[in-house]
Amino acid sequence: MPNIIEITDFSAPELDIYARLTEAQLLHYYEPKGGLFIAESPKVIERALDAGCVPVSFLLERKQIEGQARSVLSRCKDTPVYTADFDVLTNLTGFQLTRGVLCAMLRPKLPDVEAICAGARRIAVLENVMNPTNIGAIFRSAAALNMDAVLLTPACSDPLYRRAIRVSMGTVFQIPWTFLSHENTWWPQPGMKLLKRLGFQTAAMALSDDSISIEDPRLMSEEKLAIVLGTEGDGLAAATIAGCDYTVRIPMSHGVDSLNVAAASAVAFWQLGTRRP
Repeated sequence: MPNIIEITDFSAPELDIYARLTEAQLLHYYEPKGGLFIAESPKVIERALDAGCVPVSFLLERKQIEGQARSVLSRCKDTPVYTADFDVLTNLTGFQLTRGVLCAMLRPKLPDVEAICAGARRIAVLENVMNPTNIGAIFRSAAALNMDAVLLTPACSDPLYRRAIRVSMGTVFQIPWTFLSHENTWWPQPGMKLLKRLGFQTAAMALSDDSISIEDPRLMSEEKLAIVLGTEGDGLAAATIAGCDYTVRIPMSHGVDSLNVAAASAVAFWQLGTRRP
C-alpha cells in the first residue's frame, strides 16, 4: 500500500517543494549535493523512474490513487504521497495539476561529455537556448528523430525545469544529455576541440552567405555530426559559426527568413538523424 498522507495544513514544510520554492531553489535544495526537480503526470513520472530517478514524495489528487497514478505508486510504496481533492491542490500550488499528479525527485548526477558521446553518431548542441518550452520541444524532437545525445551551454534553460519536462513529455529522461560546464568543455572553445577529438564534424544552423542547404549530401555522409543550434532571436554567436565545419540553412519560401529554434531543430534532426546514412 502507498504511504498516503492527507493534507490538512497548507503551511506544512513538506509541501514547500510543490507550493513555495522556485526552480532555482529546488536546484540547490540539498547543496552541496544535488537538488530536486518536479515531474508532472503519470507518463512523465514513469519515464523518470525508468531512467533511474529517485522519488522523494508525491502530490496528487485523491482520485488518482486508484486512477492513473496507480501503477506509479505501486513502484514507490515507501514514498510519502500527499493528497487532497483537486480544488484544494489547485489552491495550494496555484495551478491545475496535469493529470492530477506531481512527483518530487532527486536530481541525477549528470554524465560527462565523453560518456554520453561514446558510440553516438548524431548529437545536438544547444547554445544559450533560454526558453524552457523550446528546450522541452527540442528534446522531444531529438528523442523522436534519432539524435543520440544533447549538449547544452550553461546559459541554456535547465531541461529538468518543470515546464521543460512537461513539454518534452518526459523525453529528457530518454536521451542522454549534459551541460558543457567544465573547463575542458567551455563553449565554443575548447568544447569544439573536444568534439573534434571525439570524431565529430560540426554543423552550425545559421543564415550566412556561405551556408549550404540542409539537403547537401556531404552532411548526410558524415559518420559523426554535431548539429549546433542557437539562442532565440540572435541565433548562434559569430565565433561559433566561424568555428564550425559547416554552416547550414533550411531552404525557405514566401519570404520567411528563419524558423523558431524548436521548429528548426525538428527539421534538422529529421533530415540529418541517424536513420540516414
